[in-house]
Amino acid sequence: MIRVVPPARPRKLAKVPFVELADGRLQGVVSSGSDIERVYVSSIASGTHAYHCSTNNNRPCGGLRGAPCKHLEALADEAVVQYGIDRVARYLRADVAAEADSGAELLAGLDARHEPTPAAVVFSRFLRHLSYLEVPATTTPLPELHWFPATGAGR
Repeated sequence: MIRVVPPARPRKLAKVPFVELADGRLQGVVSSGSDIERVYVSSIASGTHAYHCSTNNNRPCGGLRGAPCKHLEALADEAVVQYGIDRVARYLRADVAAEADSGAELLAGLDARHEPTPAAVVFSRFLRHLSYLEVPATTTPLPELHWFPATGAGR
């Protein structure tokens, strides 16, 4: 059985519906502030702190002007809510002030530079997670979710 870590604090999913620490990056999907049908795939690499933000079809974010955009700030904020600042900073191998408690403070501690990365893998993973919302309620096991612990398992 795989241990599932509960969120550090409850999160609202409207602005950042998907955030994860995976593939050596903090990465996720961030809703557009101006177009309800547009989302951005944003990421920050562990160690190098290279960042990127683009639409799900790889059009670069217009807010990337030599510094992280507002989508990356929203991603960092939600990662701190989901995982806690200590875990995110450790994963990114970032030095943050002891009293830091927000994504903005996390980003301020990064020696970041822009480096394009493809959005397809992250967006595909997000769509797969969304597809589980459409699965009808059932007690029959789903083979693709065999790794997910059942409610009350191990108690």
